[in-house]
Amino acid sequence: MPQPMMRHRPEKHLSMPKREKLADFALRLRETDDVAVIKRPVRAGTELFDDSLRLIVGRDIPAGHKLAVKAVPGGAPVRKYGQIIGFAKGDIAMGEHVHTHNLEMKDFARDYEFCADARPLEYYPADRMRHFQGYARPGGCVGTRNYIAVISSVNCSASVAHYVKDRFQTEDFRRDFPNVDGVIAFTHKSGCGIQPGEPHQLLMRVLAGLARHSNIAGYVMIGLGCEVNQVQFIRKEFKLDEIKAGETPPTFLTIQSTGGVRRTVDAAAAAVTKLLPLADALRRTPQPICKLILAENCGGSDGNSGITANPALGVASDELVRYGGTSVLAETPEIYGAEHLLTRRAVTREVGEKLVSLIRWWENHARQHNATIDNNPSYGNKEGGLTTIYEKSLGAVAKGGQSPLAAVYHYAEPITTTGFCFMDTPGYDPVSMTGLVCGGCNIGVFTTGRGSVYGCKPAPCIKVATNTPLYNWMRDDMDINAGTILEGTETVEQVGRRLFEKIIAVAGGEKTRSELAGIGDEEFAPWILGPTF
Repeated sequence: MPQPMMRHRPEKHLSMPKREKLADFALRLRETDDVAVIKRPVRAGTELFDDSLRLIVGRDIPAGHKLAVKAVPGGAPVRKYGQIIGFAKGDIAMGEHVHTHNLEMKDFARDYEFCADARPLEYYPADRMRHFQGYARPGGCVGTRNYIAVISSVNCSASVAHYVKDRFQTEDFRRDFPNVDGVIAFTHKSGCGIQPGEPHQLLMRVLAGLARHSNIAGYVMIGLGCEVNQVQFIRKEFKLDEIKAGETPPTFLTIQSTGGVRRTVDAAAAAVTKLLPLADALRRTPQPICKLILAENCGGSDGNSGITANPALGVASDELVRYGGTSVLAETPEIYGAEHLLTRRAVTREVGEKLVSLIRWWENHARQHNATIDNNPSYGNKEGGLTTIYEKSLGAVAKGGQSPLAAVYHYAEPITTTGFCFMDTPGYDPVSMTGLVCGGCNIGVFTTGRGSVYGCKPAPCIKVATNTPLYNWMRDDMDINAGTILEGTETVEQVGRRLFEKIIAVAGGEKTRSELAGIGDEEFAPWILGPTF
């Protein structure tokens, strides 16, 4: 019988791995680092090399995530920025993706070495002072915006505050009062069953700070009448009746003493109507930039935040400090594990120890609620490549530049020291920025890698994207693209200088993207401490 024909099967050849320069795909921040940050997605099997190493990528790795450039034994610390960001759960091979599956948080000792790195910047002489077009206010502070505020002392008066605001959301208002940026209702979810002591003091401090903010030309404060957080208490304790020469007298109302909702709305709207011509008569005049108090915040961070937008903001922060201005870092849980970099820059041991006491408070706060500080990073942060709070914190402190740490403040405490400062706030963006603004910040910069659309009335808030794809995708919401640093077309210094010029322009009246989108009316969110009964 004829033999069956045998089909020839070609020999299967394994494809050779694609060979690429490491620098085209990854950025190693320090020679001592165990990981590099992926700049653009890299496929499994790709061979990456430079003059000193060669590795095969073990799996697909997205942009912003970490690649092991050294073998790390199980239990050993893993370093990025030259600092510990976590500990290997097991052996990590060179070329592996380093993330939540093989990196974990463990406690480790930090050397606070107070004041060791507190080197003063070279300040600019007075004849080099830069200026912006701002609103000179009685008492010497300067506004970057010109709002009328309707402030609610308790959630029970929130609807009334909104009804008052709504009466001024018309074309007639914009035509008749072109120099007033708007009437805003500042409402919140507390004020009635709030606990005595620090929880109550904090809320009063927030509302008083808002009433006295340099971007508020006048205000009406409205309560219900029977709440714990009485309008009369705020008025008396913070001496809101003491009006400086040239200040507009405020109006204080409660719904119960005024005769109900309709009468209160009518009375408050009449008070706002009297304030509007006075506010509209104000004009911008040249003001020194040393009058700027900059709020620094980040939200929706990714693996690029500590490489691009945050250090660029640090450059802008240092530049403002050199002119005698003030910049304020915040979000205490998001400096956790990196606080030693700030204590080393403290101008005095007392300032450094105050910061450490805040860290200890947060550790205790987490224990009391059976929580862990490492619950931050959020889902979005992890999707963007951040693994532990240590890694996130090391990137976050870059917003503070290199200036000495001049002062540490409690939440919404009035900011009176010039230079680089820190304020104790949660990491939750609206709550954090509310504290900074009510402490006196008249402009903000907010960095984001995932795409936060946060707005912050009454202070304008400049949004900085950490990467170019985000900037292009959300161009209507982002003011500055720091992704050019990753691409090599600009340096951190150049983007920082560009951001500094943007700060001056926005302080002088240029609208931010969030302002153009009308965002910022609903983001006022005081920190609520203590239980609610």
